[in-house]
Amino acid sequence: MKTVSVYLKHILEACEKVEMMVQDLDKEDFMDKDWITREAILRQLEIIGEAVKRIPNEFKLKYSEVSWKDISGMRDYLVHEYFAVNYEMAWETAISDIPKLKKKIVEIALKENIKISLIP
Repeated sequence: MKTVSVYLKHILEACEKVEMMVQDLDKEDFMDKDWITREAILRQLEIIGEAVKRIPNEFKLKYSEVSWKDISGMRDYLVHEYFAVNYEMAWETAISDIPKLKKKIVEIALKENIKISLIP
C-alpha cells in the first residue's frame, strides 16, 4: 500500500509537468492546434485527481483548505466525460489552479516532513 507521501509526490510531479507544458503555450494553441500537448496536460490532471482519491480522508480533513473534492471531481469528469471535455475549463485549471495546488502541496509536504524534489 502506498503512503500519503507517495501520492503527494505524484501530485507535485504532475503539477510541475503541467507548468512546464503551459510555459510556452498560449490558449489558442492549447484549444485548437497543439492537441498532443493538450492531451498530455489532461492526462496529468487525471493523475492528480487519481492521486487525490487515494489519499485517506483523515489526511484530507487535516488539510481541508485544499479543494480535494473538486480535484477528484475533475478527474472523474475527464475520465468519464472524455467525449465532452470542456477545454476552456481545462486550460483555466492548468494556468490558474495548478500553480496554487503545487504551492499548497509543497507547504503540506514541509509540514509533514515529507522530502520532495522539484523538477529543475
